[in-house]
Amino acid sequence: MALKTFIFGASGRVGQHLIELTSKDQRFEWVGGFARSDHRYINDLSKAPAEIDLVVDFSLPEALPEVVSFCQSKKAALVSGTTGLKDSHFKQLDQLSKDVPVLWAPNMSLGVAFLRKLIAHLGELKDFDFQIEEFHHRHKLDAPSGTALRLQEDLKKAVKVDVPEPVAIRGGGIFGLHRVFAMSEEEQIVLEHQALNRAVFAKGALEAAAWVTTRPAGRYQLEDVLQGPA
Repeated sequence: MALKTFIFGASGRVGQHLIELTSKDQRFEWVGGFARSDHRYINDLSKAPAEIDLVVDFSLPEALPEVVSFCQSKKAALVSGTTGLKDSHFKQLDQLSKDVPVLWAPNMSLGVAFLRKLIAHLGELKDFDFQIEEFHHRHKLDAPSGTALRLQEDLKKAVKVDVPEPVAIRGGGIFGLHRVFAMSEEEQIVLEHQALNRAVFAKGALEAAAWVTTRPAGRYQLEDVLQGPA
């Protein structure tokens, strides 16, 4: 049976990709979307469909309390790619995960999830320095990006030394480019991921959704999806 899917941030660029993809994917049935200033979608959640299995959120941090409350009322699983979240937001996700499965990731690309796994191996290097840099379009508000900060956490854990804050560059229409540098006096290693379009984030979110809706209540990461069925 197709998952009845509701999208927060429906009028956004990723939201538009999600609507298009769910209409073509038999695993999902798009039943509605929320956008405050777009008449094509509802702006009053009391008008949302009664039955919803899955909420996909690509909105704004300030909308998260409303998203969480909505998921609680519908007993719907949540997949969120909203960035710029604070500790208070993560506490709300933790609370929600006691009742429904929750998967949050600052970057829904499965390629970035794989990059995180590669970073774990950098701890095997000795006498190397490390640096992360990221590029995004001029309209991206958070800098460094949530993805870059997550990669920094991964890198610190792997190499067990302090790592400088990621270098953030904003300009043009770059979808997302992340580089992890490992540098010694003799050589340099560069791990790089580049998103070629925004559809990659929507596709990753739907793969995450198909996976997480088969799981019990709890908090999950995109890296868990790479492991495949339990």
